[in-house]
Amino acid sequence: MLQINFIKENRERVLEGLQKRGFKQLDLIDLVVSLDDKRKSVQFELDETLAQSRRISNEIAQFVKEGKMDQVQAAKEKTSTYKESSQNLKRDLESIEQDLLDGLYLIPNIPSAQVKAGLTPEDNELIFQSSEVAPMASGALPHWELAKKYNLIDFELGVKVAGAGFPVYFGQGARLQRALVQYFLDKNVEGGYLEVNPPHVVNEASGYGTGQLPDKEGQMYYIAEDDLYLIPTAEVSVTNLYRDVILEEKQLPIRNTAFSQCYRREAGSYGAHVRGLNRLHQFEKVELVRLEHPDNSYEALEGMVEHVKSILEDLELPYRILRLCGGDMGFTSAMTYDFEVWSAAQEKWLEVSSVSNFETFQANRLKCRFKSGDSKPQLVHTLNGSAMALPRIMAALLENNQIEGGIRIPAKIAEYCRFDKIQ
Repeated sequence: MLQINFIKENRERVLEGLQKRGFKQLDLIDLVVSLDDKRKSVQFELDETLAQSRRISNEIAQFVKEGKMDQVQAAKEKTSTYKESSQNLKRDLESIEQDLLDGLYLIPNIPSAQVKAGLTPEDNELIFQSSEVAPMASGALPHWELAKKYNLIDFELGVKVAGAGFPVYFGQGARLQRALVQYFLDKNVEGGYLEVNPPHVVNEASGYGTGQLPDKEGQMYYIAEDDLYLIPTAEVSVTNLYRDVILEEKQLPIRNTAFSQCYRREAGSYGAHVRGLNRLHQFEKVELVRLEHPDNSYEALEGMVEHVKSILEDLELPYRILRLCGGDMGFTSAMTYDFEVWSAAQEKWLEVSSVSNFETFQANRLKCRFKSGDSKPQLVHTLNGSAMALPRIMAALLENNQIEGGIRIPAKIAEYCRFDKIQ
């Protein structure tokens, strides 16, 4: 969430950033500014009313002490009037503050200066590509056919148990899935991240803290009886560990990694592009979360990019890195890099990771701050990335490693699953 003072002091910069995103509700800026002005006016009137009430209360005490009982009653009537007025002002103030907060929740983060304007994926910038992509050999199969051929994943059985988008893994498919999770976690821990095992459900405050609410409310599974949400990513629960926390500067940076199941309704997703593992309602993912000093967050972002690159190199998959344009970034992001792997059998790029810097946007919602000595606390910068999301990695591994008589497993992963070929 953008800070209201930042919006008021940098109005043109904010409007320019929102236009870079293609954000249409620019009138929200004038709305929140007017609400903040109104809030300050009502707060001033309330403070004055309370001050007058306190002054008269002191006068009553003095009148009683001096035996001026005729003046006591008149003063008490004034006190009653001020009390009623202050109660009305408090109610007005609470209503204005809620309206202001609701308005701020609807305004996305503004992009970093390095982010280019644009509205669609075609406007994204290609930053790096590991190699030229080659067409697959004749007869190559997409992963959903390979999964059936080698009894790795059963999509229909998942429909029977839960519905579409909930696959069941068997045998070497299940072992490969587990091996990838363990490899990702080990790689992240070796890279300096502390492993965390977080809850897979969160409360409403946590959803607002990282920006899933109200922006993605319709995409989250909600448990009405308990007023809880299934997490769409471990980012939500891990980042909220630091909600309402004031850190010491020496504690920064904080680097966490977590494995979790992820649950997404994916409402409105239909067609061939969501077939097989391309888009699921439940999937496994290993997440990276960082809390950084504002001076260091973009250096940290580049470090995360290099870390994810090293994972994809180990997986021996052709990949590319895109810096997203303003209109293709998530609601909370100031800058995002997407990693895509080449699906030879489907002949398209599949997104497998996003690495983002949110600057103070999440921290402002979370009230996550740090201080140095006696200095005033300031907001941290938060970052997160996938390292990695399993479904499309699994799809790419199966499709890109088809050999005669089976599917080859990259050497780094073979060490974990203890087989080097699916057959």
